[in-house]
Amino acid sequence: MGTLGSQFRQVLRRLGRAPLFTAITLITLAAGVGANTVIFSVLEGVLLKPLPYAHSNDLVGVWLTAPGLDIKDLNISPSTYFILRDQNQSFEDIGVYSSDSLSVTGTAEPERVSALDVTDGLLPVLGVTPVLGRSFSRADDTPGAPDTVMLTYGYWQHKLGGDPAVIGRTLIVDGKSRQIIGVLPRNFTFLDMNDLALLIPSQFDRATLKLGNYSFRSLARLKPGVTMARASADFARLIPVVFRSFPAPEGFSLKIFENARLSPNIRPLKQDVVGDIGGVLWLLMGSIAMVLLIACANVANLLLVRMEGRRQELAIRSALGAGWKQIAADLLFESAILGVAGSAIGLALAFGALRALVAMAGSSLPRVNEIGIDLPVLLFTFCISLLASLLCALIPIVKFAGVRSGRGLHEGGRALSQTRQQHRARNVLVVVQVALALVLLICSGLMIRTFRALTHVQPGFYDPATVQTFRISIPEAIVPETKPEDVTRMEENILHKIEAIPGVSSSAFSSSIPMDGNNSNDPVFAQDRTYREGDLPMRRFKFVSPGFLAAVGTPMVAGRDFTWAEIYGKTPVAIVSENMAREYWGNPANALGRRVRVSTVDDWREVVGVAGDVHDDGLNQDAPTTTYWPILMGRFEGQTTAARRDVAYAIRSPRAGSAAFLTEVRQAVWSVNGNLPLAAVYTMEHFYKTSMARTSFTLVMLGVAGGMALLLGVVGIYGVIAYSVSQRRREIGIRMALGAQQQSVSGMFVRQGLSLAVVGVACGLVTAIIVMRFMSAVLFNVNPVDPLTYLAVSTGIVAVASLASYLPARRATTVDPIETLRAA
Repeated sequence: MGTLGSQFRQVLRRLGRAPLFTAITLITLAAGVGANTVIFSVLEGVLLKPLPYAHSNDLVGVWLTAPGLDIKDLNISPSTYFILRDQNQSFEDIGVYSSDSLSVTGTAEPERVSALDVTDGLLPVLGVTPVLGRSFSRADDTPGAPDTVMLTYGYWQHKLGGDPAVIGRTLIVDGKSRQIIGVLPRNFTFLDMNDLALLIPSQFDRATLKLGNYSFRSLARLKPGVTMARASADFARLIPVVFRSFPAPEGFSLKIFENARLSPNIRPLKQDVVGDIGGVLWLLMGSIAMVLLIACANVANLLLVRMEGRRQELAIRSALGAGWKQIAADLLFESAILGVAGSAIGLALAFGALRALVAMAGSSLPRVNEIGIDLPVLLFTFCISLLASLLCALIPIVKFAGVRSGRGLHEGGRALSQTRQQHRARNVLVVVQVALALVLLICSGLMIRTFRALTHVQPGFYDPATVQTFRISIPEAIVPETKPEDVTRMEENILHKIEAIPGVSSSAFSSSIPMDGNNSNDPVFAQDRTYREGDLPMRRFKFVSPGFLAAVGTPMVAGRDFTWAEIYGKTPVAIVSENMAREYWGNPANALGRRVRVSTVDDWREVVGVAGDVHDDGLNQDAPTTTYWPILMGRFEGQTTAARRDVAYAIRSPRAGSAAFLTEVRQAVWSVNGNLPLAAVYTMEHFYKTSMARTSFTLVMLGVAGGMALLLGVVGIYGVIAYSVSQRRREIGIRMALGAQQQSVSGMFVRQGLSLAVVGVACGLVTAIIVMRFMSAVLFNVNPVDPLTYLAVSTGIVAVASLASYLPARRATTVDPIETLRAA
């Protein structure tokens, strides 16, 4: 122990005598290790950490797939749920849920909160028990049962002060009095819903259910020993049972469901939470790992230079009896101290950087609340610090640990110019740095091209920053189910109040705002087309008021908008998107006057307008073919009168987003009814930016990685040339004494740096062509082997390498040949 302590003190003294070397080494390692720690923290929190439920590996998401409709992921229906719940042989239990937004009134200012509609099996499947009260029972989930509600811990604390006597009290939810029966645990999170407040029972009425309504998500827990393959086979067995047990909806045939070729799609529940972010995170992890390799190469170069200065010391130690293993252990120990110290600094930097990264990523990262510096992250940091130490020390150990005493003492007494053999190790490291930097910069360049391509996509609307949006929902407690027209009249009344606010140029409402994710899809049949039995031409549905397309900035390509007279007269009219018009009738003008409907019991509706295409699913996705229906209709999908109680308003105004404007909007809504809280209050630009959030996040991270790699690569080239100049001063003096010009002397060193850069670029291009194939999933309208990007990055690196070589090369021209020869 004393020997180790003595060795430790000796290393600290040596490092203290070389403060510049020590500082640069620590900063370089801290940057590399800290960046890796940050990205691994995200990777571990999002992908590697198990879900926060008991035995989470047994939890699965239960989906369907419909190849007949070209639908990869299809939710399940209530009818499917009942058959699965009662007749499956693979699940311990199954739960169905759907996201909801509910109004809470009677407790100060009305508010709109995030909620879940759940069946009684959901919480038992997750293994969650309330900290107060009880969970939902089968009785709660039965139609006609008393209305109940469960609270999340956070909502219980901030809304009801954490009162333990809350059980049995009532809460006014959507105008309906619900009894509070339970409070969920503090650490309960449902998948990736961070703002969840309430849970209410779904209460499906089995007696009235029909096939269809594939709008509900489902999860289940596998029985012990049951595999997902076996569960899928069991589910497949029950799909025909569903078709036999429930009738088809009015106006549709059973053949439609059979032709969809429904089949099971069972997968780990974590996949439902994480989605497809895994590829992006592994790409970033690989990129940041390259930065660490470049940092290690840079430190190894610094150590090589340092070891050159200690050659005589090592030779003396060898002459005094120190063996190869002893010298190698000493070099490795010094490298380990640098590695651990640099990693400690990097870890400290990672704490702050991680918070900034998570804030920047926002909604583009799932499980964001689970990202942090925990034990696995600390172990990872410790391991990469040891790996970095080993990588940094490896080449110096191989080159210097076995130095022979006679040769070392002989060379130590003379200032000789170094041979090409002695430079080779440092040159190889620089080539590696340049190659890796080129790969990372090409990644960044391709993402820049992707981002640029996305910004050039016409989204189907304009100037989204000036469009204020929000949602309201009119519950049956305010307007009875028997008066659907009154729902629309109240919504129109609110609209007129909003239009009176100063600065509002246009306003309207709809079932959804472009890109907000509130989408619905159903079949649309055209009267002048022939369909085979069972055909199901799926289209995106939107229900809009007059003026909505103009308010969001979607152009009318042909025809006209709806009128309020048509709305209240329930005139059978429709508007279709341009791509739907071209698919059905060749061009937009031909669509006018054609007629469409959903089912055989619906009225045929005349197409009166054709709207521009809207990239509703994101700029990187094709615009869906869309049908726009009036906000109030008669004889639609089996309903005598269909109104939309949950709508989103779009208000175009230069004041959009300001606090004063939002206050006036709230007052306008509450002047019609004071129990209508506003939800999802954003400008439309929020949805536009959210659609590009993942691309922006990836771009920034790859840009940071590429910038760090370029900086380290340039430092490496600069260091090699500067050291070469310092070691060849005698040679330079001789050359200049023999008549060499300053330009030729500096050019010699610039050519040396350029040769290293060119070799590095060549190696990097070969590597990039191979590696970039894996980036295709995150690119948009960009070839992974994009010649322009490759050429621009290669030229940039060579140019920067020229500058990095020229600066130290200039010092070669300042050598005084007389002084140099006299010193020799």
